[in-house]
Amino acid sequence: MIYPKTYDVVVVGAGHAGVEAALAAARMGCQTLLLTMNLDTVGQMSCNPAIGGLAKGHLVREIDALGGEMGLNTDATGIQFRMLNARKGPSVRAPRAQCDKKAYQFRIKATCERQSNLDLKQGQIAALEVQGDRITAVTTTLGITYPTRCAVVTTGTFLQGLLHVGMKNQAGGRMGDGASGFSQHLRDLGFEIGRLKTGTPPRLNARNIDFSALQVQPGDEPPPLFSYVADTLVRGKDDLFTLNSFSGGMFHVEQLPCWITYTTPATHEIIRANLDQSPMFCGVIEGVGPRYCPSIEDKVTRFADKDRHQIFLEPEGRHTEEIYVNGCSTSLPFEVQYAFIRSIPGLENAELLRAGYAVEYDYCPPTQLHASLETKRVDGLFFAGQINGTSGYEEAAGQGLMAGINAARKAQSQDPVILGRDQAYIGVLIDDLVTKGTQEPYRMFTSRAEHRLLLRQDNADLRLTELGGAIGLASPLRVERLRAKQAAIAETRQTLQAEKVDRVPLAEWLKRPDFHWENLPPAWQAIPSEVAFQVETDIKYAGYIDREYAQIEKTRQVEEKPIPEWLDFDTVHGLKAEARHKLKTIRPRTFGQAARISGINPSDIALLLVWSKRGRAEASAGADS
Repeated sequence: MIYPKTYDVVVVGAGHAGVEAALAAARMGCQTLLLTMNLDTVGQMSCNPAIGGLAKGHLVREIDALGGEMGLNTDATGIQFRMLNARKGPSVRAPRAQCDKKAYQFRIKATCERQSNLDLKQGQIAALEVQGDRITAVTTTLGITYPTRCAVVTTGTFLQGLLHVGMKNQAGGRMGDGASGFSQHLRDLGFEIGRLKTGTPPRLNARNIDFSALQVQPGDEPPPLFSYVADTLVRGKDDLFTLNSFSGGMFHVEQLPCWITYTTPATHEIIRANLDQSPMFCGVIEGVGPRYCPSIEDKVTRFADKDRHQIFLEPEGRHTEEIYVNGCSTSLPFEVQYAFIRSIPGLENAELLRAGYAVEYDYCPPTQLHASLETKRVDGLFFAGQINGTSGYEEAAGQGLMAGINAARKAQSQDPVILGRDQAYIGVLIDDLVTKGTQEPYRMFTSRAEHRLLLRQDNADLRLTELGGAIGLASPLRVERLRAKQAAIAETRQTLQAEKVDRVPLAEWLKRPDFHWENLPPAWQAIPSEVAFQVETDIKYAGYIDREYAQIEKTRQVEEKPIPEWLDFDTVHGLKAEARHKLKTIRPRTFGQAARISGINPSDIALLLVWSKRGRAEASAGADS
């Protein structure tokens, strides 16, 4: 059956990448379809019920600044909020929230259901209809064909997903759900396919935990929020859960604590004695796992000198006794998990509600994508999320947002939006993926961003909301607030320069490391905290910030210089075989992107620059000679 409606954008998969892609496309005016295997798991938090963290919190604030949904949904359903690295410099501070797992899922589903221009349908993708080199439709396993101008594939861990608990395994992209054979169709279309692995820890029943033996970890007050429009949250009479809201200018949330404990030498001994039953150590799992989020088996073997590892016990919601054991990802057999969990202080009587497990799945190496996240092989087809080799809700949502934006713009015959590495962590993420690729699950860190002092979580709106408004995604309210904030910052800085104490401008006082905003005269304390923090940070770090901008400007000429489309890498004399192969595979847009490709050195870039200056005719003649 050919469905009677033609869509501008079809989004396949309704995880964190899929919902952001679908909402973005619909909000930009495109007729959009969100197609998922199970409508009951839209936006489900498959692993940790938390959003944000180091660098990840930056991504969420950027998603929000552009007009995405993850930050607002987190503020509405969070049960604990913290600012990580609060005592360190502003570039590495990041918000993190523990969420009510089911409330998060149900609210994001309701948001999608109520979004104009967006249809939700349950169905499993079977094939992409491609005419020439352009996508024309998406077909499901039931034989329903949805005509479309563009498609965004966000299939997560479901492509040939295989779940492992000890030596037992079963097909599935998530425990309790099935797998998809769609990756074979992608292979038939000519896409390269790889294999990755990730894992999840066991879940415990809170009734059997001795919390008196644990270190409590409360949330911050006031809670550090993600969304720049969090005050628009209201409680509806039809809410299934008690959601957080603003009332009378106050944010209402009853924060729940988390707890900290540690593994013991006994824990490590149990794990070491049973490594022969771990599918990762027996060669059963083929996929490469996340190096920066290792399993407990990895920790015990790789850090054999440590006699303990930190474990966080995190509630999964207000209406459940289920506890997530963060830091204890494992694929050991159930009976081994049961034994080593009970060797941890406070968990001596613990009961496992769910076993931890590993999941391996297919992905498409992301060097097969343009910087817009459109595939190089099929026009109008975009990939986002774990299909690109990433790990984490926030990385997936950032890609989903940009894929949705660019699919919408493609359908509307507009140029793509590509964020630079000096504009956003999202720009760093996508540039890393499409330029360098990844052979392990990619996770964002602040250290990946060379301009992280400029890409702080506190200034995401100043960097991105103007762009979000220009493309029709950020609402007029967001843009209006941005303008008001910009004006307040400018006025505050001007007044600080004019007002003096001991004939020294207050702005000069703020430059001193031991002098902070609270040391200013009382009248200054009435200035909104987000304005005060922005002004103080910009003044205190002015020298470093100016140096960053100077460096960006210095490299901009080469960074943004496009590589001519006519330039044939095979004709450039002097290029090494490795360089030529990688340039032809990745097909970088600019000389700056080419310079970041692994194996490309400065002499290769110099050759390309010289060759491009010769002009098309002269370069062709030189190649023939």
